[in-house]
Amino acid sequence: LLSFFFSQVKKTFKMGRRPARCYRYQKNKPYIKSRYCRGVPESKIRIYDVGAKKAPVDLFPFVAHLVCDEKQQISSEALEACRVAINKHLVKNVGKDGYHIRVRAHPFHVLRANKMLSCAGADRLSSGMRHSYGKPIGVAARVDIGQILVSIRSKDSNEAHVIEAIRRGKFKFAGRQKILKSLKWGFTKYHRETYVQMRRSGELAADGNIVKVHNRRGALEGNALFEAGQE
Repeated sequence: LLSFFFSQVKKTFKMGRRPARCYRYQKNKPYIKSRYCRGVPESKIRIYDVGAKKAPVDLFPFVAHLVCDEKQQISSEALEACRVAINKHLVKNVGKDGYHIRVRAHPFHVLRANKMLSCAGADRLSSGMRHSYGKPIGVAARVDIGQILVSIRSKDSNEAHVIEAIRRGKFKFAGRQKILKSLKWGFTKYHRETYVQMRRSGELAADGNIVKVHNRRGALEGNALFEAGQE
């Protein structure tokens, strides 16, 4: 009779997802998917670049970042919710070709749960804390203080909309984050004045949504640096 009851319980029992507050802090070592850790659910966030991701580097000079201010874990569900919220606001106010969002935190850390029965008579059937090493239930990104979570590039005229979009996306995360305006041009590593100067001199060449530095090799005919009078 007991075995019949247990089989019925197993059929009807389905545990809900645990609240993210259970996994907010980095308490354990990084635990990633591997040949030893199998059966890990897929990450909820599959798209990390949204919008006009092929827009030339010169088109979007303005950049703003969402920067984490705590050492914590952020679930893939939260990252996806943030991406959707930011994208929705920008599509409505800027247009789908007026921005480029890049999510820069990637969820690799596997979250586990020791599933317990929560029905009548569960205390007879469950094994308590015996063999309590849990099964994978999701993935999260381990982030540090000062780490960039999301970056958005756009035109200078869209600055207010970009900052408002990031502010809305911020509510999807636990803890504290900061919104920072970058001094650099787009997703490049060059400050605005330096970027303009190097582009004019031919030292930098546009390469999709980033730039490449002239390697100062090759024939002099048609060489941008040589024609600009540089060594």
